[in-house]
Amino acid sequence: MAIEHTFAIIKPDAVASGHTGQILHRIEEEGFRIRGVKLLRLSRQQAEGFYEVHRERPFYGSLVEFMCEGPVLVMVLQRDNAIAHWRATMGATNPEKAAEGTIRKKFAQSIERNAVHGSDAPETAAVEIAYFFSTAELI
Repeated sequence: MAIEHTFAIIKPDAVASGHTGQILHRIEEEGFRIRGVKLLRLSRQQAEGFYEVHRERPFYGSLVEFMCEGPVLVMVLQRDNAIAHWRATMGATNPEKAAEGTIRKKFAQSIERNAVHGSDAPETAAVEIAYFFSTAELI
């Protein structure tokens, strides 16, 4: 397998409920290296731009509102097969359908307030990483 980078967010619900440390611990337990990290409060413009791909979806407005309601932790994670491994670690978007032991099963409140985000493909990861990080900011 090849070393890969993925983009991850600990979302406002998980930050507000004090789960950031536990999620970071899990990231390290899963063998990820954190290559970049920032604590941010997304502006409406940033959230709209980041989720532009979902603009036509019915949940777009509520997703943008949610992502602006409090701080988020954005990260670049690295390991073998990072994208697939992070998605498996997160669990299904709907926490009711997420496997036991996944982050969303443990910390998500609902399908919309689902604690974490992760890129779904190498191309998406590249775009998402560049949205929040310059090359100089990554270790």
